[in-house]
Formats: sequence, structure tokens, C-alpha cells
Amino acid sequence: MVAPPDNDVLWARALHVKHNGSPALTGVSLGVREGEILAVGGPRGSGKTTLLQCLSGQLQAQQGEVWFNSTPVHTMGPLTRERLRRDRFAWIDPAPVLVPELNAWENAALPLMLRGVSRRRAKTAALEWLDRLDIGGCARKRPYALLHAERQRVAIARALAPAPTVLFADEPTAPLHRADRAHVLRTLTTAARSHGITVVLATHDADTAALADRTVSLLDGRRVNTVHLPPVADGAEGRAACSLSV
Repeated sequence: MVAPPDNDVLWARALHVKHNGSPALTGVSLGVREGEILAVGGPRGSGKTTLLQCLSGQLQAQQGEVWFNSTPVHTMGPLTRERLRRDRFAWIDPAPVLVPELNAWENAALPLMLRGVSRRRAKTAALEWLDRLDIGGCARKRPYALLHAERQRVAIARALAPAPTVLFADEPTAPLHRADRAHVLRTLTTAARSHGITVVLATHDADTAALADRTVSLLDGRRVNTVHLPPVADGAEGRAACSLSV
């Protein structure tokens, strides 16, 4: 095994994953620098979610390596990976999954309390993030009383409240309207930069990817580069582009 570069908080090499015999990732390698916001782009079914699951330790690739801060995630046992996800990582799903018995601030504070933070401190942090996401007025409502978009904001607050080292966001604004999406993404990216949180963001939306520091693209489970071709020979304006696997 070769350890990753020192400035990469996450590093993956030659990941191969199959789901029910069909390839989901084929030889994907990448590094994520500390404090970087990295967008993983590509159409639906291109392998974005599978890649985030491998990087976060939720899924073990059949082949390949994943490193976090020079520690090999791919050799960890299930309990060690679970502690890593609890203590250092956070995850935002495309659809919000909240604990129905808890109100909004309790859901947002839950990761902190699971880490042993006092209820008072956890509540303060949760309320701060709910306010930043413009749903402070919903703090005492339970999930059934919230709109779908409000539940997603609670889920985003829950991910940000513990200030994780790495935040994995899988189409985090999919349930939101366009205007709400822009505000929430600005809040998420501003928070990440101000707190030094590394973000790996899966999206098929070009506007969302534009907020990232860098974008890598997947197509059919492979990394691709977009190569711009020179103008056509007849002098017509415009450029063509093609995708090449790397």
C-alpha cells in the first residue's frame, strides 16, 4: 500500500464496485484536499452515490483503497468505520430522514449528544444552524408537522451542527425549490469554508457544481474529463466537447 499525499484528507485509488453483478465504479481514483469543496458530477446512475458511500466508509469496494488522513479506511472493521462516521463525518441524503419522536432542534442536535456533548450546548448549536437555514421558528415542531423542504433543512442543520471534518452531501438540495436551493447551498458552502469543513458533494446540477472549488465527473462508473475541441474548419463560431475516460 502507498499512503496518500499529506495534503489530501481523503484519497481513493482504483475503486471497483459491482451491484448485483453490474459495475457501479470501475477504477475510480481521486484525492480531496483539506478544506476543499469537491463536486462529483454526472448524470443519474453514473456512480456518484456509490463513490460517496465508499469514501465515507458506508460501503467497501470489492477492489481498491480509501484513506482518511493517512489512515486506511478499506482495512477497518465495521465498528471502527461506524465510529469514524459518527465522530468525523456527516452525511446529507437527497431525502430527509429524521427521528419522528424528536422535534426539529432535537433532531439537529442528535449527533452532538451522541458524541457526549451536553444537552444545553447541543441545543445552542442546533438552534444556531436552524436559524441560519431560516427555520428557527420550526425548532419545536416534529417532522410530521414540517414541509418536506423544511425537513431537508433540518437534516442539513443536523449535518453541520457537529462541525464534521468531512461532510458528504448526496444531492442535498434535491427536494428544494430553486430559490430555496440557492440560499441553502450558499449557507452550506459558507459554513464549510468558515469552519474548515471538507465537502464532497454529489450533484447532476451544473449550478450546484459551480459553487465547488473543483469538479470531477463520472459517467457509467468511470471518471471522465471534458476536452474542448478547436473551432470547426469552416470558421463557424462555437466549440465542441467530448468526454474521455481517465
